[in-house]
Amino acid sequence: MSDRVKLKTTATEVKVRNDAWVIEWPRASTPGGNHHHTYGLLTPYFKGLTEGKLMGTKCTNPNCPIYKGEGELWIPPRADCPDCHQPMKWEEVKDPKGYVFAYTFVERGGFGLEIECPYYQIDVKLEGVATIVKGYLVNRDKKIKIGDKVRAMFHTGDDATNTNLDLYWELS
Repeated sequence: MSDRVKLKTTATEVKVRNDAWVIEWPRASTPGGNHHHTYGLLTPYFKGLTEGKLMGTKCTNPNCPIYKGEGELWIPPRADCPDCHQPMKWEEVKDPKGYVFAYTFVERGGFGLEIECPYYQIDVKLEGVATIVKGYLVNRDKKIKIGDKVRAMFHTGDDATNTNLDLYWELS
């Protein structure tokens, strides 16, 4: 067994309709069938992952009752502000680093799990981001603890799956 987690999946097929990615997801349905899932207004997030970029959104509406135009970054992104319902603005997280906020060691996965077990499923707190980002740690040969520093890594190019699995974390 390698000390680094590997994926047990292949890239999903991407079709573009009106600037939105639509993926065929054979893993989500019965054998032989495909589930067609649109990323819609969140397409920039998934496209960014395949390009090695972590994209989030924030509210910049000065009339927002909560953020008043000074919203914090959300990852995963929201197309519209949950408080004022106006479109959110896209922004890239430069050099995304954070720390382990919480974790679970997964020794056995259920049917359809696309990550080789065992692995750490982690929640990451990033500086400047209002939300906690869920993902997986590529390192599995070391015991980890809450507070350990991590950095975002990406499956890009031919390694991209065109899903959330393209974002993973590495101990820094």
